[in-house]
Amino acid sequence: AADLRGVLFDVDGTLCDSDPIHLLAFQEMLASLGFNGGKPIDERFFQEHISGRHNPDICRDLFPDGTEEEHEQFAREKEQLFRTRSKGRLQPVAGLPEFLEWVQAQGLRKAAVTNAPRENAECMLAALGLADFFDELVIGAECPRAKPHPDPYIVAMERLGLRPEHTVVLEDSPSGIQAARAAGIAVVGLTTGQPGEKLLKAGASHTRQDYVGVLSLIAHGT
Repeated sequence: AADLRGVLFDVDGTLCDSDPIHLLAFQEMLASLGFNGGKPIDERFFQEHISGRHNPDICRDLFPDGTEEEHEQFAREKEQLFRTRSKGRLQPVAGLPEFLEWVQAQGLRKAAVTNAPRENAECMLAALGLADFFDELVIGAECPRAKPHPDPYIVAMERLGLRPEHTVVLEDSPSGIQAARAAGIAVVGLTTGQPGEKLLKAGASHTRQDYVGVLSLIAHGT
């Protein structure tokens, strides 16, 4: 950690375990549209086709014959449902407050970098008491390209004055890990929703279950 100058965090599934609420929202929305014969999608389908991906990419896969307008309407309604369902239910990943204290004490630069819509990201950060914690909030849809492209992480480094070799990324999805690796940054994968081997295969250097493990790894190298 001697030459570490900044930490970049994904939000969904990385700061809080929000995937179960996203799964619920997608299950409700898709079943109401008769997707999969009206039978709710399962967790495996969610992990393979939805988790960590950008809404336009998800919608193109789920509704290849739909118009862009229909895709946007579906995404808007799904995110509104997510915000409603998540009220009072978002919890930080174990050990997060202590890790953030360490980040602050080290004087490291810090950004939240997410494919979530800005309204969702701000809602989640506020629910976690982190509305004012990060130096920057970078939204995938506001960059030239969202994750799995490197653009959001490149934008975050530019805004914080960081170089890849002085930065670490915390991610929970293959899509986000690919984005960080494409930006040249080392990644620690959090196994909140995906198995460790899948995150390592996507390019994570290490995986940890929670921030107790992350703090031990980054602060002490264990």
